[in-house]
Amino acid sequence: MNKSKIQFVCTDCGAEYRKWQGQCLQCSAWNTISEFRIGASASKRSSATARHHQAFAKGFSGQESGQQKLADVDFSELPRIMTGSAELDRVLGGGLVTGSVVLLGGHPGAGKSTLLLQTSARLSARASILYVSGEESVQQIAMRARRLQLQTNDLEVMTETDVDELLLVAAQCSPRILVVDSIQVMYNPDLQSAPGSVGQVREAAAMLTRFAKQSGTIVIMVGHVTKDGSLAGPKVLEHMIDASIMLEGQQDSRFRTLRAIKNRFGAVNELGVFAMLESGLKDVKNPSAIFLSRDGEPASGSVVTVTWEGTRPLLVEIQALIDQGFGAAPRRLSIGLDPQRLVLLLAVLNRHGGLQVGDQDVFINVVGGVKISETSADLAVLLAIVSSFRDRALPADWVVIGEVGLAGEIRPVSSGQERIVEALKHGFTKALVPQANVPQEIPEGIEIIGLSRLQQALDLI
Repeated sequence: MNKSKIQFVCTDCGAEYRKWQGQCLQCSAWNTISEFRIGASASKRSSATARHHQAFAKGFSGQESGQQKLADVDFSELPRIMTGSAELDRVLGGGLVTGSVVLLGGHPGAGKSTLLLQTSARLSARASILYVSGEESVQQIAMRARRLQLQTNDLEVMTETDVDELLLVAAQCSPRILVVDSIQVMYNPDLQSAPGSVGQVREAAAMLTRFAKQSGTIVIMVGHVTKDGSLAGPKVLEHMIDASIMLEGQQDSRFRTLRAIKNRFGAVNELGVFAMLESGLKDVKNPSAIFLSRDGEPASGSVVTVTWEGTRPLLVEIQALIDQGFGAAPRRLSIGLDPQRLVLLLAVLNRHGGLQVGDQDVFINVVGGVKISETSADLAVLLAIVSSFRDRALPADWVVIGEVGLAGEIRPVSSGQERIVEALKHGFTKALVPQANVPQEIPEGIEIIGLSRLQQALDLI
């Protein structure tokens, strides 16, 4: 009788233990160690797959794997493959890299399968692609492709959840790109745990990653997310892959944002914007225009800023609402902005701006569902709060940029010149920027006011 081996693995860092314990000694996390079983016949079944991998790898590289000098490595024959979508290529850092592993995550209904099917159909005319689905039948995939009016004459599809069988087929047909939808339904029959468990996701992702590196095949995996928006499965999954991109969007909105969470071949936090239409996801060439759909009349509590997303500037509108608090503890709610950052800015406003909102409810919203992760929007947030509190609207053609320090100083931001030029393109005529970001040659058509202290900005408005 075959005996199984029990292992305990931390879902956050992937550390292994012989027995269960409450805290992981590697990452110090509590209650993250889970049990899974490994069958005794694991080496028997995986040996055939390993031989296919080695044969494919030898045919791809022309030599057995081994150590070599880094200076002797030839990377000139590994160009990027353009996907045909400018926004997707931007998020990926310029296209798909040979031998890379990309994980696409998102909430149910965000459009992950639609985006990958569109991309696979476009690329199938230029490269061999194997589209593997473990959640849909080939008939369902064909129905979606017909609804999206895609050309799929050269696209190969299959349905499979056994990762061993999947890799055997991939080693035989040698695709340039392998799409797996999704990693949570793939399983290794040698593991005595259900698909989607920590052990199954970890082993399936490890086998696909090993196959990609040995064969030079581009592997794109779909990953589900939990309720809090993080990727489901072990944390070590994010360390295995080369790029992790997240497709986000609200159900009542027709726009989707694609953000790079991790990318070894491009900029992190790069943002791509798509519009969900009946024909699928379409690129939005001017994202700032959709995030600036403002009314004609200026409204109090509304301020426009320029945030930097990856490698390009993006104009967004920040809205603030100050209302009398009736509870013992006033509410502090922010959507699209770090709540802890909001508390810090309110303290700076009280100490260095002379404006006390301790008994007021403060609500902050970044229009369009954009999440601001940098500090260049500090000054815009504070001016929006003051505008709402005093019920005085700022002119609609003003744009505000700047980081606010704890001492009340306005600190410079990166790429200040590019932000000003982007604001000028969209018709803004006055910019409030840090003094250090005032350019030597001011572009024609815009007035730039340099600020060094928070009190200067409050006096100005």
